[in-house]
Amino acid sequence: MFCCCNYSFAQSSFFNPSDTCNTQRVKLVAYSTAGIYIAGMTGLYQIWYKDYDLIHFHFFDDYNEWYQYDKLGHVGSSYYLSRWGMGLYRWTGIKRKKAIWIGGTVGLGFMTTIEIFDGFSAEWGFSISDIAANTLGTAMAISQQLMWDEQRISFKYSFLPSDYARYRPDLFGKTFPEKLVKDYNGQTVWLSANIKSFIQKKDTRFPAWLNVAAGYGIEGLTGARFNPESFNGKPIPPFERYRQFYLAPDIDFSKIRTEKKGLKFLFSILGFIKIPAPAIEFNRVNKIKFHALHF
Repeated sequence: MFCCCNYSFAQSSFFNPSDTCNTQRVKLVAYSTAGIYIAGMTGLYQIWYKDYDLIHFHFFDDYNEWYQYDKLGHVGSSYYLSRWGMGLYRWTGIKRKKAIWIGGTVGLGFMTTIEIFDGFSAEWGFSISDIAANTLGTAMAISQQLMWDEQRISFKYSFLPSDYARYRPDLFGKTFPEKLVKDYNGQTVWLSANIKSFIQKKDTRFPAWLNVAAGYGIEGLTGARFNPESFNGKPIPPFERYRQFYLAPDIDFSKIRTEKKGLKFLFSILGFIKIPAPAIEFNRVNKIKFHALHF
């Protein structure tokens, strides 16, 4: 939802920024952001935290879990929340740098609150590496907007359900919506760079929509730090754990020109999804592997 909102605002498909500071818009954005923050954090606490004991504030080092793949989830969440915030404040008409700094810190604010919740929960703990990942995501959004006034490098996501989920449904989810979030082995995260935006000769006929993307995934993980031999009395095969690195073409839908509002809306939704495409995979097991179509 935040990804879709972010693209709609940031690309100004439906919301035209004011040329001057619009006080009414500033108030609307400030109050709306505060309301979403309060409602979101309250709802998150009720759904995720209330069934666990509250204890003194404490730290937890989870850096070595999941080959750091979960940290990229923090980077992506913070990145898109920051883009969403910058788009909102740009719409109000306040000065460019002020809109970037105020709006950009929205993502870090949301994600830091979640870490504080973790710090007081007996089940988890405040993670320094999570905070670092959150900060990196916000910095990625703010720095690009300051330098180029656009997001030339975007954080993207792709997914194809893995076979490992059936061995650990408690971790990777039972339903498709749960697996979209939890099935790490089936996910790939990408940094997708728009090629033409880095070409100095702006009148080149190089396609404006063509991107090149670098991806990261994991394979064979049925536990955070090590693979268990069984779950609920059922044996789990001894899968080999390894990292995956990808290189593939991609599409920047925001660069496709159209006057049709329906297509603009569709492109705004597709903006954070890495399209299936041919890809080259690098890993320590297969060394180099070609995918005719990688999801």
